[in-house]
Amino acid sequence: MKKNIATIPLIDAFHADDECPFCFLERAAEQHAISFILGSAYMEDYIREKTDELGFCRHHYKMMYDYGNRLGSALILSTHLKKLNRELEEQLNGYTPGKSNLLKRVKKTSAATSDAKTPLGAWLDHKEHTCYVCDHFNEIYNRYLETFFDLYRKNSEFRASFEQSKGFCLPHFRDLIECAEEKLTDAEKKEFIPKVSALMLEHMKRLQSEVSWFVEKNDYRNKDKDWGNSADSVQRAMQKCGSGYPADPVFEQEP
Repeated sequence: MKKNIATIPLIDAFHADDECPFCFLERAAEQHAISFILGSAYMEDYIREKTDELGFCRHHYKMMYDYGNRLGSALILSTHLKKLNRELEEQLNGYTPGKSNLLKRVKKTSAATSDAKTPLGAWLDHKEHTCYVCDHFNEIYNRYLETFFDLYRKNSEFRASFEQSKGFCLPHFRDLIECAEEKLTDAEKKEFIPKVSALMLEHMKRLQSEVSWFVEKNDYRNKDKDWGNSADSVQRAMQKCGSGYPADPVFEQEP
């Protein structure tokens, strides 16, 4: 299979024997982004402008903390907080509570799941869902999806790698299906959707079997039987259902 700078990461991910090639790509991208911003990049004005504007999500704040460069994180946070506090003050100065009524007061609270009902709440929602690292991956992720379908259409060797893979986690499978609606012709969808559906069902059921055997293996009556592929099935099943790598060690700055 001919490789180039656009296809190498995707091809390598499909050769990694992972539960989801896109999880494999996401982990590499977010580790690269953390290393980049907490290397020397946080001293660059254009990087700080982006981190000041976007901040980070809960998951990537934790990754930054674990990475170990406290001074780098402090410098990033110092200017981010300056901008954030300026915006927060503007929002608070312009905020006026809405009129209350009995119906609103007796209605069951659903703040955690409902859309924001106030401009202040909408601003806070926006801040909660912006992240420099997430944006970095999402930008290249869309290109990975386009490259996937380009290779699927044109490269028989890549199609074979896809058909021999373990499918995808459910979140990335969702994106793949949605993208297929736009990127494939009706004839191509007629071929692709049954293939990817069969792949997903095969490997979701495989994981169900492996996790079930993990449970059975912990019965004293099976203590001398072979674990098979079930020893690490719990973390792989978690990945398949929710994406990511729950058993990964902490990603740390090299000494």
